[in-house]
Amino acid sequence: MLGLGVNAHTSVTLGLFGLPLVMPDIQRDFQVSLPVAAVIGNAPGIGILFALVAWGALADRRGERLVLAIGVGLASVFFAAAAFAQAPWAVVTLLALAGAAGSAAMVGGGRIVLRWFDPPERGVAMGLRQVSYTLGMALAGFLLPAVSGAYGLPGVLLVCSGFCLVAAILAGLLLAEPPRGLAAGSARQAASPYRGSELWRVHGTSALHVVPQIVVSTYGVACLVGVYGWDKVHAGQLFGAAAIGGAVVRIAAGRWSDRTGLRMGPLRIITVTTAAVMALLVVAQVSSGVTALAWAGPVTLALAAVITVAGNGLAYLAAGELAGPGWAGRVLGTHNGIQNIVALVSAPLLGVLIAQAGFWAGFSAGLVLCLASLPVIPVGGERGRRAS
Repeated sequence: MLGLGVNAHTSVTLGLFGLPLVMPDIQRDFQVSLPVAAVIGNAPGIGILFALVAWGALADRRGERLVLAIGVGLASVFFAAAAFAQAPWAVVTLLALAGAAGSAAMVGGGRIVLRWFDPPERGVAMGLRQVSYTLGMALAGFLLPAVSGAYGLPGVLLVCSGFCLVAAILAGLLLAEPPRGLAAGSARQAASPYRGSELWRVHGTSALHVVPQIVVSTYGVACLVGVYGWDKVHAGQLFGAAAIGGAVVRIAAGRWSDRTGLRMGPLRIITVTTAAVMALLVVAQVSSGVTALAWAGPVTLALAAVITVAGNGLAYLAAGELAGPGWAGRVLGTHNGIQNIVALVSAPLLGVLIAQAGFWAGFSAGLVLCLASLPVIPVGGERGRRAS
């Protein structure tokens, strides 16, 4: 069952989050500026923003099978339609609809972990589930720039559509209910998990972590091409390889959290590490004109692509565990919804900042918000629960 959830999320990731990897081609095909191209490339996030909580509520009531089959199937239809659209506004609209439909996989896959695994197993299971994002981005990095070079953006969108179609069919045919804990899995929690501050702080932590992640994933390829003169295919392959590294780190973080029984403690250490890498990235950009340090920019970009996604699974799992079985779908939908609001707003703003001041300024913004998240991480509440 976990494999089906991973497959569905991996498949939708290509179209929902992989399009910035062909940002230079989006700019060329539509003759638009970098900030406008960022809006087109991140258009699926518009739909994700409005649909996540609704998919979560439906999953709480009807289960993951229906949600994944319908949502991912509709995403396939909208990606295919976008491949044949001509006007930028039509492409943005269809990509937003694809994002709204495909976001079903983001909620459904998380509920599978919470319903099929016991707490001591969930860190690794959620790490594996969250690997779906990094696997999707790795596949996108190796595949989409090459497809775009050969067949243009329509070819990229048809590839995204095909992956979604296969995943929807598999989910509809093979997903099942867990064999144990059905009563607990379907029970409704009377009290809202939002009555305290801890869940809000988990949401807030992830929201702040989005900015360093989005600035690296959205503008990393453009930085390699524009600043370091890389070929766009090779730049995409570097990010594909970094995504594989990110997958390994996510699983390791999940295992670490299972062994310690903590989610937020490891996340705080990962956050400090992320801040250090982002600081090195800023220094590398400021020194990009120094020939002897030309290697530093690509290396730190690859490291940043790995570490900025490392803690996502821990925060996502913590949100689901704080929610309880009756609220899991809605809370996970809200969690991802808040992240996508930040991504949707920050992507074009970061593009404007980079266009005006340079890539170092965009990476600096990611560093500042990463540091700002440290006092927000609710480490104390987690330790208190463990002690009791």
